[in-house]
Amino acid sequence: MTDIPPLDRWRLDGLLAGPEKIWGLNGIATVLGVSVDTARRLAKSPTTPIYRPGGRYFAFRSELVSWLKTK
Repeated sequence: MTDIPPLDRWRLDGLLAGPEKIWGLNGIATVLGVSVDTARRLAKSPTTPIYRPGGRYFAFRSELVSWLKTK
């Protein structure tokens, strides 16, 4: 997917700062620096570390960082 903006100094700070578990699409989108709609699309991909057990989205910050390194 090419909807992910390039990693810059400010996005890196957002990825590395804060709690390990990120709840909700708003929080995940903020950390990734994308819109909520883009985060929702990314969550549909089985390779993206965004989870939705019981209907509530969450992600682990360390998994998002590792995943972004592969992009």
